[in-house]
Amino acid sequence: MAQQQPRQDTKVPSLSNRPAGGGAGRFAPNAKPKNAKGTLLRIIKIYMQWGKTILVAMLLTAIASGIAVSIPYFTGKTFNTFDLQTRTVNIDDLLRFLLILLSLHVCSLTISWINGIIMLKVSQKLVFTIRNEVFSKMQKLPLQFYDTRSHGDTMSRITNDVDNISSTIAQTTTQLVSSILTLAGSLIVMISLSIPLTLIVLLVIPLVALLTKSIASKSRAYFRAQSKSLGELNGVIEENIQGLKMVKAFGKQQDMLNQFNGINEQLYDNSKKAMIWSGYMMPLMNVINNFVFALVSIIGGILTIEQGLVIGTVVSFLSYSKQFAFPLNAIAGMFNTIQSALAGAERVFELFDSKEEPSDLQDAIDIKNPKGYVVFDDVSFSYKINPVLKNISFHVNAGEVIALVGETGAGKTTVVNLLTRFYDADSGVIHIDGIPIHDIKRNSLRKCFSVVLQDTSLFSGTILENIRYSQPDATEQQVIKAAKIAHAHDFIDKLPNGYHTMVSGSTDNLSQGQRQLISIARAVLSESPILILDEATSSVDTKTEKDIQKALLGLMKNRTSFLIAHRLSTIRDANHIMVIGNGSILERGNHKTLMQHKGHYYEMVTSQTQIRDSSQQIL
Repeated sequence: MAQQQPRQDTKVPSLSNRPAGGGAGRFAPNAKPKNAKGTLLRIIKIYMQWGKTILVAMLLTAIASGIAVSIPYFTGKTFNTFDLQTRTVNIDDLLRFLLILLSLHVCSLTISWINGIIMLKVSQKLVFTIRNEVFSKMQKLPLQFYDTRSHGDTMSRITNDVDNISSTIAQTTTQLVSSILTLAGSLIVMISLSIPLTLIVLLVIPLVALLTKSIASKSRAYFRAQSKSLGELNGVIEENIQGLKMVKAFGKQQDMLNQFNGINEQLYDNSKKAMIWSGYMMPLMNVINNFVFALVSIIGGILTIEQGLVIGTVVSFLSYSKQFAFPLNAIAGMFNTIQSALAGAERVFELFDSKEEPSDLQDAIDIKNPKGYVVFDDVSFSYKINPVLKNISFHVNAGEVIALVGETGAGKTTVVNLLTRFYDADSGVIHIDGIPIHDIKRNSLRKCFSVVLQDTSLFSGTILENIRYSQPDATEQQVIKAAKIAHAHDFIDKLPNGYHTMVSGSTDNLSQGQRQLISIARAVLSESPILILDEATSSVDTKTEKDIQKALLGLMKNRTSFLIAHRLSTIRDANHIMVIGNGSILERGNHKTLMQHKGHYYEMVTSQTQIRDSSQQIL
């Protein structure tokens, strides 16, 4: 069944303040982003799906941290092999400690290499899993979600934001654990060597904590704004590409460029400020490191002269002062990536938390051999702000043709959306074959319909695959037969690859009329008992329209058919015609009865007739 395409706006307003419009555009997004702590916990929960692999990585990280703590210690031991008073050196101890240092460095390099491969694999599995879950979630979201959000912003969440999470996992997880273990190990060894020098090195902690806290509040807000601006920019690009012909036709290139430049400048400004604030971290950290290093050197020299502290201990502490600050530096360096990832993760989890279509009732049934008897019983519906349908009731017998007419925005398409449960009615009950549609499983319900919309939907693949989209097992002969009924066979047969010609939803290798004929052929091939034609012939010429109508007459004899059309000439032969306006059914009857009544329908028909006659006189 062809899915309805969400309405596209040429101009993309701020996603947090989208203006109200007609149809589903009356909704407004209402989700709030998650806080940093909650977002981080959710990432860790997903991450722990690979607990055994991560445990191995953590063990390797612990070993690597132990090696890192040992290197300064043995460096000091190496210096202690030199006796400054006698100016001699213990060659055996020197060679032994040098060999130990070489072995430690080789082991550190090997473990880091293995650990890097393990974490990269885990991070890519994480991306794979999140993208699958996001796409699966997208299939469960109601039409309302897509009607109220820019496509580009949704695409940005599944690509850019997920990549941000991945890069954080790959770059920061083991580094963060390693930094914590290195800090703890270094502290223990330093205390065992010299408490006064340890206290000097510990000055790093409050200085770094104060620095991180002051920068965090600023940069995180800008990183969140950066992700939002990037989503808006993707929306402008995506909609500009889709509507490029319209942009050029109305000479709006400069307006689109101005709009793009405005959002791009906003993105540039947010990105610049985010990077500037996070960029303050490393230079200031280096100042703190050098300050502590100088203090250790001065106090260590004094202790060596005054209290006989061995030179090797001072050398070890000089290394530890850098090594103790290095994990803090690493955490500060990760701050940029973490902030960006958390901002992206909030947007991904916002999509995860979006309300899905209501689940089927526990005792919902599969409808068997539906006939197409439809009843609307006192049905009301509104798009949260303005009521669209108010207590409408009607019934359609199986095999009958009912036409819905009325002004734009009167609620004609809404009737179809409620019937197919793209939206649920606020009150009242809709029946198919005497069964309330809420008692029918959604998949089973939607198999009752074949739909042709004004905005055609083709998918990447061949024409053959597109026509048998609803009937994947249909033979090529059945497809050709459906195409002939829809008057699509002639132009398809003239294409270089015929029915095996590749098409997609975003290319213009077919005209709009040809794309609509393919969509009609898809509906013809479907064996669904209810046919919905929403301005189905609006993009074809008058002759083709008449040919299609003749073909569809035979098709509709065995189906309950809903016709929505502004060209009233296309619905003259309908069994019932309903004029919808102001949320109610203003008139109902067949063409002859309504013309004799001389009400709303009569005025619409005569108005179109006068317009057509005037056009012919001009010609």
